[in-house]
Amino acid sequence: MSADTDADLPADSELPGVLPDALRTELIAFRRDLHMHPELGNQEFRTTAAIKARLEKAGLKPRVLAVGTGLVCDIGTEEGGRPVAGGRPQPPRPMLALRADIDGLPIPDTKTVPYRSTVPDRAHACGHDVHTTVVLGAGLVLAELDRAGLLPHPVRLIFQPAEEVLPGGAADAIDSGVLDGVGRILAVHCDPKVDVGRIGIRPGPITSACDRLEVALDGPGGHTARPHLTTDLVLAAAKVATDVPALVARRVDARSGLAVTWGRIESGHACNVIPQHAELSGTVRCLDLAAWRSAPDVVHAAIDEVATLHRAKSQVNYVRGVPPVVNEPGTTELLRDAMAVRRGPYAIEDTEQSLGGEDFSWYLERVPGSLARLGVRPLGDTTRRDLHCGDFDVDEGAITVGVELFTAAALLDGHRP
Repeated sequence: MSADTDADLPADSELPGVLPDALRTELIAFRRDLHMHPELGNQEFRTTAAIKARLEKAGLKPRVLAVGTGLVCDIGTEEGGRPVAGGRPQPPRPMLALRADIDGLPIPDTKTVPYRSTVPDRAHACGHDVHTTVVLGAGLVLAELDRAGLLPHPVRLIFQPAEEVLPGGAADAIDSGVLDGVGRILAVHCDPKVDVGRIGIRPGPITSACDRLEVALDGPGGHTARPHLTTDLVLAAAKVATDVPALVARRVDARSGLAVTWGRIESGHACNVIPQHAELSGTVRCLDLAAWRSAPDVVHAAIDEVATLHRAKSQVNYVRGVPPVVNEPGTTELLRDAMAVRRGPYAIEDTEQSLGGEDFSWYLERVPGSLARLGVRPLGDTTRRDLHCGDFDVDEGAITVGVELFTAAALLDGHRP
């Protein structure tokens, strides 16, 4: 199916899985509770317990991941993972997985709202509380459909820890077996540039690769009156900060979008002392998978060249992060069809590839899948907001949209070959 064959799609009134009002209210409260109690990667014990308790209340059997936080929960399977139809075991069919990330960020929440973070210097400033609530809500709705015999094939819920910790908690989740038996996987990510009620989709690359870069520079130090007798380390650090990004950009195809951006630079303690040590840290982002694979060598060479020119010794710690998220076209069409059924084709917009990183990419190295951008901007709001900012917030109507998108996708996917 595709958006060009809307006549073949069932009408929304014919497709179950609309979010009940009582559950909508509960999910908003659940999201606000998570928002008030953000936890960093691999420390999401309270969050894990809250998700587990709600799934168990619904009669499901979630399993905590081997790392101690995060969960996986199957719907529509018996023990052993065999689907049931008409009371008789049927041959296993690959599951559809719905993935959420559950960790917060180490930044203060600067909003003035009743559900503001209660944890100092911690905030859900990337929307992971919404992602978690959407997958939880979809799971609860799909569990009811399964009990009514309306779930065409099994679904797996994945609540993944540590998305914000490079190289991402997805790798640990995969090692725990969360993709065993999975045929395709879906996710959403909050987008403050997209209106609530809409989603942005894109086949192919939708995010960039993201690596972490740490540079240490050393020199003998000295007096600021005699920089010619030593290594002017502050100048060397400044040149690394300004010249390396420019050199890197000129040594790869410009279409690859390879970019070095610094987030920290530190050196010295006194105005008249040339320091012996300086540090820089930042990120390396790339739109192209092939260029990403060559990025460590290109970046190392540029740093060594600039540091040597200014008589500084350099040490580089290049931490591999995540490759780009590359959406599989067929799964992206599934999301398009699901949204068209629920909200109509005008609720779907094409979206650009961003320079943000997302460890959902590791799942797509194993199984086909797609990530959609979930609109969270209130209608009529012209304020420019961004992710990873202390004032980030969402229009909570996005929770309903996300839940119904996933439930429709699960029902439509069940009728595909």
